[in-house]
Amino acid sequence: MILYPAIDLKDGNAVRLLRGEMDKATVFNEDPVEQASAFVDAGCEWLHLVDLNGAFAGEPVNAAPVEEILKNCGVPAQLGGGIRDMTTIETWIDKGLARVILGTAAVENPELVHEAAAAFPGKVAVGIDARNGFVATKGWAEETNVKVTDLARSFEDAGVAAIIYTDINRDGAMQGPNIEATAQLANSVEIPVIASGGVSSISDLIALRDCGAGLNGAISGRALYDGAIDLKDALKTLKE
Repeated sequence: MILYPAIDLKDGNAVRLLRGEMDKATVFNEDPVEQASAFVDAGCEWLHLVDLNGAFAGEPVNAAPVEEILKNCGVPAQLGGGIRDMTTIETWIDKGLARVILGTAAVENPELVHEAAAAFPGKVAVGIDARNGFVATKGWAEETNVKVTDLARSFEDAGVAAIIYTDINRDGAMQGPNIEATAQLANSVEIPVIASGGVSSISDLIALRDCGAGLNGAISGRALYDGAIDLKDALKTLKE
C-alpha cells in the first residue's frame, strides 16, 4: 500500500483544513516546494497535491507552486482541485503531472472522465468526497444526493487509474479513518481505491492495509505535519 503525503495549497501556502472548511485552515509551510522536498527526502514514492482555491474557483489557482513542485521533486504527483476540462487536463500532464484527479467534474460531467481516461491511460483518477455516504462537490461546499458506491460503479468501464475516497467528516480531525466505509467501497468496485481523511497514526495505516479490501494507498496530511506520524517510520512499516 502506497502512502501519499498530502500538500493542500491555499493562497500559495501548504495548509490543512478541518473537515474541509476553508476558514479553518492552518498554515504549516509557506514554501510548498520545501515541504514537498522534505517528504521526498524522507522516502515517499508519490505526492498528493490539492489546489483548494481552485476547487472553489473551478479552475487552477495555485498553479505556480504546483509547477515548482513538479520541476524540483523527482517523484510522481497527483493533483486535484479546479480540473474540469480537457484543456486543463492536457496542460497539467504536459507539465509533468503523473495523475489528474477529477472530483466535481466526475459528478457534473462524467463524459469528461471517460474521454480523459481514454486519452491519457493511467493518468486519470476520480476523487469521491463524501459526507454520510453521499458525494459532495465544489471544494466540499455542495452536497448531492449521489451515493458514493453508485458514482464509483459508474466508472467501472472508464479505465480510471484509481478512486480517491475522502470521508470529509474525518478529514483533518485526527480521529482515524472511516475504515468500514472505505473497505466497503473498495470491495464494491474493481477500480483501485486510495483512502483519505482522518489517518492520524501508523496504526491507522496498518488497519487500512490489513482491512481485507486490498487498498491501493492512503493519504495523510495533518498527522505528518503535526508529527503524529513519522514518514520514514510509516513507509518502513508499510513495506514490512
